[in-house]
Amino acid sequence: MITTIRDPKALLRSLVDAAIGAADPFQCVPPVLPDKPKRALVVGAGKASAAMAGAVEAAWPDVDLRGLVVTRYGYEVPCRRIEIVGAAHPVPDLAGRAAAGWILDLVEGAGANELVLALISGGGSALLTLPAAGISLEDKQELNRLLLRSGADISEMNVVRKHLSAIKGGRLAAAAYPAMVQTILISDVPGDDPATIASGPTVPDPSTFEDAREIIAKYKINPPAAIDAFLKVAGDETPKPGDPMFERSRAVFAAKPDRSIAAAADLARAAGLGVVDLGDRVEGEARNVGASQARLALACRAGTGPAKASCVILSGGETTVTMRGNGRGGRNTEYLLGVAKELAGAPGIHAIAADTDGIDGSEDNAGAFVLPTTLERAAAAGLSVDAALANNDAYSLFSNVGDLLVTGPTCTNVNDFRAILVT
Repeated sequence: MITTIRDPKALLRSLVDAAIGAADPFQCVPPVLPDKPKRALVVGAGKASAAMAGAVEAAWPDVDLRGLVVTRYGYEVPCRRIEIVGAAHPVPDLAGRAAAGWILDLVEGAGANELVLALISGGGSALLTLPAAGISLEDKQELNRLLLRSGADISEMNVVRKHLSAIKGGRLAAAAYPAMVQTILISDVPGDDPATIASGPTVPDPSTFEDAREIIAKYKINPPAAIDAFLKVAGDETPKPGDPMFERSRAVFAAKPDRSIAAAADLARAAGLGVVDLGDRVEGEARNVGASQARLALACRAGTGPAKASCVILSGGETTVTMRGNGRGGRNTEYLLGVAKELAGAPGIHAIAADTDGIDGSEDNAGAFVLPTTLERAAAAGLSVDAALANNDAYSLFSNVGDLLVTGPTCTNVNDFRAILVT
């Protein structure tokens, strides 16, 4: 455990590790498992789902388990009784569509007295892809790309996705009825709404086709013709709260973002730091959130903020990026561009931001660091924060100055984690 701040980068990295460790499926899943059955059908989707399946197998060595979960390529965990399938994220592919079809077939064949254990985590919306009738995979792929560039938040994107799906928005639980369905969730969304996590395949959906159309209009998205027509017809609404099909369905949380922030806060306090906890529900345009939190750090260093120097400002949630350029990067590195620009090399302030799943956007990094020397080193390399922001090219800047954070696949996902250290 780090007890000094002689190495700010190492301390910040330890905070990220603590946040990820608090959501380790092998630690957080066993305590929320239901009473041990004689046999169970296990299905699931998400970046944590394979590790969740591994945790189930380890906790229930003598249970007759069968089933299938789909996770992102590279996030597979070896299992003996539950089949693990890799698929593409964030844009779905044929492997994800095939896996979703197999999962639907499995639960449709479940008996009334059988336990269906659904392991659901963030990333499941793209991984569990089974387009509604009349919509092609190519249509869904194009819409996903448009949504990802639009600036829509995760809740809005998933309202649209679930209304174009044959398996999301409660339809998986409906297909399993009258079997008993126990859903175990690892949350990656602000507010921990089960209907938003992976587009809620096993829980009631309070949203409507009208909501989906309004979101498309709000962000001026021009969807493929088949999707536009499907949303207008609105012929097959998702199952709603109160539907009898959910009478035998329950959902529990194994991990939430607030627990990860609490674990990092405990570590920071043990290192002698004050903690400013901004919560796990921070949303907004990534660069603007970064600038705002940087100003808070400057105020703390000046003695006018909510804490004095020798503190850490923590936050979670999920920011958004409205794509205006053609660069590389994700919301965490774009947030850090906002931090770096606002700090302008101010001494004594270091920052880190990372997606707890290990991937920021679609690159190979979880996030990055901002140091007092970051902009100086960027300028020496012929790079500017303004140009990077204009082209949404955060990855290139942080890669060139050696400030990327690379964790590899973490096999969990409790959203973004951000920390600004003020010394």
